[in-house]
Amino acid sequence: MSMLEHEKQIFEYEKTLKQLKEQNKHNTIWSDDEIIKLEQKLEELKRKTYNTLSSLERIAICRHPERPKALEYIRHVFDVFEEIHGDRLYREDHAIIAGLAQVGDQKFVVIAQEKGSDTESRLYRNFGMPYPEGYRKAMRAMRLAEKFQIPVVTLIDTPGAFPGLEAEERGQGWAIAQNLIDMARLNTPIISFLIGEGCSGGALGIGVSDEIVMLEHAYYSVISPEGCASILWKDAVAKDLAAQALKLHPEDLIELNIVDEMIKEPLGGAHYDPKEVYAKVREMLIRRVKPLMKKSKEELLEERYQKYRKIGKFVEQEIGS
Repeated sequence: MSMLEHEKQIFEYEKTLKQLKEQNKHNTIWSDDEIIKLEQKLEELKRKTYNTLSSLERIAICRHPERPKALEYIRHVFDVFEEIHGDRLYREDHAIIAGLAQVGDQKFVVIAQEKGSDTESRLYRNFGMPYPEGYRKAMRAMRLAEKFQIPVVTLIDTPGAFPGLEAEERGQGWAIAQNLIDMARLNTPIISFLIGEGCSGGALGIGVSDEIVMLEHAYYSVISPEGCASILWKDAVAKDLAAQALKLHPEDLIELNIVDEMIKEPLGGAHYDPKEVYAKVREMLIRRVKPLMKKSKEELLEERYQKYRKIGKFVEQEIGS
């Protein structure tokens, strides 16, 4: 498994402990009690390390190359999935996956941003950065959900929409803006899960939802810490300061009424026990969709409107003469 900077001491301790156990097989030097004490110290080190992570260290976990991607969630959370392709205007965008799914008896339309898991798939998926046609495909799937009164589930994991010239030529900004309008009006429940990076309008383009749930080490922000640091401080080295100022983790976003709930990850991140995370996402989805399905269209739209209307605080202050 790839090692992150804050995990060096843990990995070194694990390596040493493994060597001691191997030596003990041939020549017993350490007693069982001593080995147990060393294992306990390792667990204490892990808890101390992972419970005192900086904002930037949590972002490193979010970007870990072995962190589960959207396709894995689709395979393990849903019992059935049938993909649909194309935006009916230009072409297929592999950065966004859309299709019909089922959990038990409940049908869903699933829309997900997929980064890829190795070099070949990352290039194929454009590193999870959608083109305009990806957002149009997503909306095509959502309209299908609305037609048949099926709830929509979106899995958000993107460093941002693709910023290239060809994307702008094909209306990147318009495609995202149109999705914001259409999702706000969509007459069917929408639940979003932030499973990794939720950066800028690229994330928001499939993220206007009735319920927003985040994994513990996911982040949701108007800009990456590196981008923010280079703009405000003219120096990417200030990314740690930017990460703290942006308030991009679930605890901050729940307090600001932007996100509804957080899913705890295994110690060290989702990549240490993906099956546990898939089970939690599945349970959360089943639990949250039931109340939404009981609401009338009018209630659903009004509550969605109020949810976004209340985001942000304005402070009025008189300026002394």
